[in-house]
Amino acid sequence: MRIAIIGGGLGGLTLARILHRHGIDAVVYEREADRSARSQGGMLNLHPESGQRALDEAGLTARFRSQARPEGEELRILDPTGRTLLHHKPRPGSFAGRPEIDRSVLRDLLLDSLPADAIAWGHRLTEATPRPSRGFKLVYEGGRTADCDVLVGADGARSVVRPLLTDAELSYVATLVELNIGDVDRRHPALAELVGPGNLWCLGANQILAAQRLGDGSLKVGISLRDGDRPLDAYRDRRALLDMFGGWDPGLTALIEAGVGAPTPRRIETMPIGTRWPSRPGSTLIGDAAHLMPPVGEGANQAMLDAAELAAALAADPTDPDAAIRAYEEAMFTRIHPIAEMSTRVQAMMLSPTAADDIIRFFTARPTQPTSAG
Repeated sequence: MRIAIIGGGLGGLTLARILHRHGIDAVVYEREADRSARSQGGMLNLHPESGQRALDEAGLTARFRSQARPEGEELRILDPTGRTLLHHKPRPGSFAGRPEIDRSVLRDLLLDSLPADAIAWGHRLTEATPRPSRGFKLVYEGGRTADCDVLVGADGARSVVRPLLTDAELSYVATLVELNIGDVDRRHPALAELVGPGNLWCLGANQILAAQRLGDGSLKVGISLRDGDRPLDAYRDRRALLDMFGGWDPGLTALIEAGVGAPTPRRIETMPIGTRWPSRPGSTLIGDAAHLMPPVGEGANQAMLDAAELAAALAADPTDPDAAIRAYEEAMFTRIHPIAEMSTRVQAMMLSPTAADDIIRFFTARPTQPTSAG
């Protein structure tokens, strides 16, 4: 059984790792040239019931705990004047909640757990064609080809594998603009104190200014806006961004001013809630390729849980991968539906005219810990 996993993100790597533990070979085809080809973004918190469970099945819990930062779970929510609306502090050193870990660190942890030949770098999939008997012929940029019996699309929002299974279309929900601030303790101590060891959300009407403290001492700043009418290039102008936050406390907008380099904008899109497809022999999807949701803390966790559940199903009966895929998909569809609904509600609340009041009510009504945006 030749298994091809398209995409070397957290979901694809988790799937390959757990299959490897069960003695099942799989190749991850990743479009990037190597592991350091691009930045992996900010940090994320791993939930016990999903991301942490997947790492446990991957045999990586001890390594995760050695790299994670429980203190990063701290969350401060402010209004545009700088007034504190909510301050969540985790128990010091406790892994009972949702400890944070840098995405780059987690990805390296997964990569280091796999044999070198399990990753095919520099393979950007352009086409997947069903073969006459079973399986697929894969064509990569530059003309290289490969064959597989089982094809797993773990290739994210713009999945090339997804159209084989569903014609679901993506919908715009927000624009996200990212900036980076390095060596924050030395260069910007006031911002280091403002953000603290974890996450900061500043909630205004239809806009958010957020920041995360990363393990290397830098800050990842994110600006979320509901305005989708402007071209993306309009958000590369730092002065234009500052104008959008006119009237906000200067101590908050200093996060925009201190950013190094040009701001990086991108559209945030989602798949329709309830997207599902008839099971197809030899092919399935995990993570954002299967259920792209707003970035409110569930995406990576659910991708890793998808990987764990699909790996378990394939390992239970390697001689019948189609039955394993059917069982995985039915369970995944059922699990994801309420999570996608919740994520959509949170995204709408965070970018509403009354975001501060709505989010505070949401968190105080829920017994669970706050999530990390993104």
